[in-house]
Amino acid sequence: MSIRRNHPPGQLGDHLTALIMQTSVRASTIYPWQERETRLLASFAMHSIDSLGRDQQEPQHWYRSPYQRDRDRILHSAAFRRLSGKMQVFTGEMGDYHRTRLTHTQEVASLARTIGRTLGLNEDLIEALALLHDIGHPPYGHCGEDALDACLKECGGFSHNRFALELVTRIEQRYTDYPGLNLTREVLSGQHYRSHKEDAGAPMLEIQVVDVADSIAYDAHDVDDALKLGLLDWDQLTGLALVRRARMAVPLDRTDPDRRRQLLVHTLLDLQMSDFLQHTQRLLEPMRGFDALRVQQLGVRLGMTDGFAKEKEELERFLFENVYRHPRLAQVREQAAQRLTELFEYLVDHPNQLPDRFQSWIHSHPLRQVVGVYLGGMTDRFCDEQYAALMGQHVAQAADWS
Repeated sequence: MSIRRNHPPGQLGDHLTALIMQTSVRASTIYPWQERETRLLASFAMHSIDSLGRDQQEPQHWYRSPYQRDRDRILHSAAFRRLSGKMQVFTGEMGDYHRTRLTHTQEVASLARTIGRTLGLNEDLIEALALLHDIGHPPYGHCGEDALDACLKECGGFSHNRFALELVTRIEQRYTDYPGLNLTREVLSGQHYRSHKEDAGAPMLEIQVVDVADSIAYDAHDVDDALKLGLLDWDQLTGLALVRRARMAVPLDRTDPDRRRQLLVHTLLDLQMSDFLQHTQRLLEPMRGFDALRVQQLGVRLGMTDGFAKEKEELERFLFENVYRHPRLAQVREQAAQRLTELFEYLVDHPNQLPDRFQSWIHSHPLRQVVGVYLGGMTDRFCDEQYAALMGQHVAQAADWS
């Protein structure tokens, strides 16, 4: 309405044409995202204009940076959507409050973006890295990964970090003629680093930020979920140094149990984030003026102060012994791993039960690898359904033969 009032009849088309021409000229010279990064990012951030590009060359998008485009491709992929049906630590049978692999990923992305913005790093790159970091997890979390690793021992095993690379470079299919999402090399390097940490030097700062955010998120949120599910009680937590620090910071004992749990989780997040940010700001101050590659070559490693790091390690040891190895979880995990193993061996013996797309891969790839890829992409529920359908059919056929 306002446009029409401000432009007499006959002039509106000329006005829009002029805007389009201005946009085209601007897009061909300097991009809005390039201007934004120049103004906002620290010298040691990974600037999009310095990206090493993609395997398949593409023209630059005028209003979305390369890393924004990566984020969108990951966000709209089938593998990312399936994270909503994959367990983080606790299974669906235990309720609907606790985190799934998807909600954990979203929480990691939120924390990582906050860190990146505070430090002047590339927030778009960080978000893409965060959304990608757990995309390769198979059904049933780490117990599913262990089961597939054992099944694929003759073929090099199974790693969710390697599988993530396979998903985004070969398995996911967009509208293009080539397979994969064609992500930038910087985003792919995050998964390469996680697959070969023992042989890798210091990664980009943005990759380190995502790894720190991942650790901060699961420590605090696993405490939250375990308390809510009754796997932990407050008396077990009181001896932990980080929890004592939280109780000194806020009045945890003056609220009802639900509010106290929520306040504890918030405080654990805030304490760790504050220590990390303050320590990292001091560490990076002498690096101003250096570019991202130079800082990486210097081997700069981000982290918390020694005292906080030790308290965090104590909390993680506690969670390993009292939550991740809890008898209620151990039984569920053992049963899930057994189902996945049985389904794997059945499909190896009956490859005709694979979907057509995966059957076509058997001609150029080892059968066990193809089965591993098929199972690795499943959600927990779909894996259970396939197990019930295929193994039920198998048992019925065996009964007929007998």
